Amino acid sequence: MDLVGEDLKRVNQAILDRMHSPIALIPQLAGHIIAAGGKRLRPLLTLGAAKLVGYEGERHIQLAACIEFLHTATLLHDDVVDESDKRRGRDTANAVWGNKPSVLVGDFLFARAFELMVEDGSLEVMGILARASAVISEGEIHQLLTANNIETTEADYLEVVGAKTAALFAAATRIGGVAADRPREELDALDAYGRNLGIAFQIADDFLDYSAREADLGKSIGDDFRDGKLTLPVIHAIAAANDEERAFWTRVLEEQAFSDPHGDADFTHAMTLLSKHGSLEATVRRAHDFAEAARRSLDMFPDSPVKTVLTEVVDFSVARAY
Repeated sequence: MDLVGEDLKRVNQAILDRMHSPIALIPQLAGHIIAAGGKRLRPLLTLGAAKLVGYEGERHIQLAACIEFLHTATLLHDDVVDESDKRRGRDTANAVWGNKPSVLVGDFLFARAFELMVEDGSLEVMGILARASAVISEGEIHQLLTANNIETTEADYLEVVGAKTAALFAAATRIGGVAADRPREELDALDAYGRNLGIAFQIADDFLDYSAREADLGKSIGDDFRDGKLTLPVIHAIAAANDEERAFWTRVLEEQAFSDPHGDADFTHAMTLLSKHGSLEATVRRAHDFAEAARRSLDMFPDSPVKTVLTEVVDFSVARAY
């Protein structure tokens, strides 16, 4: 924030300007979710990547705003698909206004992102962001197909995470280098940094659902479990399960047949199985694997304050799992 804080203020202003519409519900609903947008990590990565390669122009401001619009649009659609009523402790837009406005305002934000891409004028940027948008959608659909299926493998999980989360991280960092017209090898390094960071970030996030207090997450512990989501901690435990344990996982994840109304007893048993098989520790190790790959991706860049910060972003993303 100290390094790119002024740029981030300009990004936030660009976001506010582009949220404007004479249809009052649009800025109202969009503002609700953008205000709950946390630390603006993805646009910060665009700003940081541009600064890392010495960019001194203006393009990165609009591009960072574009990234945030893409991200926010996917969140609006995600919450509808997942039937979520909380995000970071706040009511989701679909819980407040309903599914139809949420989907349509998500579409509006996608359209605003496309406008920003066109105004930037770079076919390369448009290609990167258009591909990322398509991959994110594919990841969402893939996740639907793997939901509640205990045959889901770690490879399946990583494919979904690579599409749903890491694709936008990679696009965010890559376009920071494109704005500066950097050589292909630097763009690929920035891409690898963002992609591996995104995977580490999501693995840590999925770990938190089995370890964090509600105050840390803004959601109740065990939400993924009760939704039947096959995340890495559970996938690891299922891979090590005996027949009795597999029957338990089938009942609670595939059939959603809990032994009490809220699944509390089953969640407690699930935590016992995760502990038995060391699944949470294994999940953290995998997050560290991708975090290390992200750090190595920056090796080609000379040491600088922004390189140090980008490295610390990786550490922060994984350290959330403690």
